[in-house]
Amino acid sequence: MIGTGPEKPHLAAARLLALLMLCFPAAFAAGGSVDSASTSAEVEATALDDFADPSELWGRGVESALEAAFRECFKTYIIGGKIMTLRMPFGENNERAELAEAELEIRGGGKADPDLLWTEIDLLLETDDFRAYVDMLSDGREKVVAFDMTTRSWTTTRDLFHVARMKAGSYQGLPHRPLVLSLGKGVASTDVYNYLYCVGALGMDCSGFVWHALSTVADMGGLDLGKALGRSLRAPRSANASLYVGTWYFDSKRKELLTVKDEIRNLRPADVLLFRGSDGSAAHSAIIQSIDRTTGVIRYLQSTDEAPLEERGVHESFIRFDPAQPQTSLKDPSLVWSQKRLSPFSGERASEFTDDGARFRAFSEFGGGKVVRLSALAKPIEKIRTSAR
Repeated sequence: MIGTGPEKPHLAAARLLALLMLCFPAAFAAGGSVDSASTSAEVEATALDDFADPSELWGRGVESALEAAFRECFKTYIIGGKIMTLRMPFGENNERAELAEAELEIRGGGKADPDLLWTEIDLLLETDDFRAYVDMLSDGREKVVAFDMTTRSWTTTRDLFHVARMKAGSYQGLPHRPLVLSLGKGVASTDVYNYLYCVGALGMDCSGFVWHALSTVADMGGLDLGKALGRSLRAPRSANASLYVGTWYFDSKRKELLTVKDEIRNLRPADVLLFRGSDGSAAHSAIIQSIDRTTGVIRYLQSTDEAPLEERGVHESFIRFDPAQPQTSLKDPSLVWSQKRLSPFSGERASEFTDDGARFRAFSEFGGGKVVRLSALAKPIEKIRTSAR
């Protein structure tokens, strides 16, 4: 499998994905062919160059730093004769271990740097096992693919009863043994995601991605966030602080965190959104990338697998609001949250929330979702804004 670019191929990934899918959506609905994609890229070469630098769209402020962190979670490959852009998978230790009777640990614990993870993915996509997986998906035969996350393997069955049952929506998989129906018509990016998630056991969890984004902002402003907050994270002095971060940290009462009243007029890029779980603790985190107060759009970034199949992993989401009502709370039901919440594999039990808005408003007995701001970023952000003027 071929990755793009000699130095930072994952940066080119997001550019290629965004440009080609915007200009030629039909050709890339399930992954465009090499020839058609090459032709499209040549025709749009100038636009591609303009898209290469986040500052072309976002200026040189905090929004640009967050966009750069986001783009590092995408990489373009040629797989099965198709050009497709992969997104960093979601990955959380023991997320599906309740029935596995085994530890299901993710490489790097869901906190590893994208560069390191893409290196692992490069190697994984060059294995004989992955090649056999791609060939199986392209053999023209209907089948059920069964993944086993305890052994990090996959098997198939063409038994007509099992195929018919999957087609009828009768799902028989387990959390650590998800099932996928394949029509044998070729590999798609969602198929590659399934392999990376179930067999590769790698990816970024929600707080790992948020920390990556915050660290990118801090670095742009001249601060090593890991060193600055290592003690607060209870990380040993010589350890990588990112491995110790979790959503629990952003939901704590530490002096490094400021709680922001969740009215739109108070929000800023790099603010962290926290979504509560049934026990009242924060169960998910995301980060605000930009706020367009003229058109009424908040763009936030996150890593989760409760999303449409093609969006699982790191993805962008939006909140639409009335610009004339800046005092509106994020918990106001008049806001339109675009992000739908679906089961990670077709047929599994659906999320109890239809979209992110419902999830943010949930568990009001504990206050619902909240917004926090990392005080350590105040000076780096000011430095970024000053240099951008």
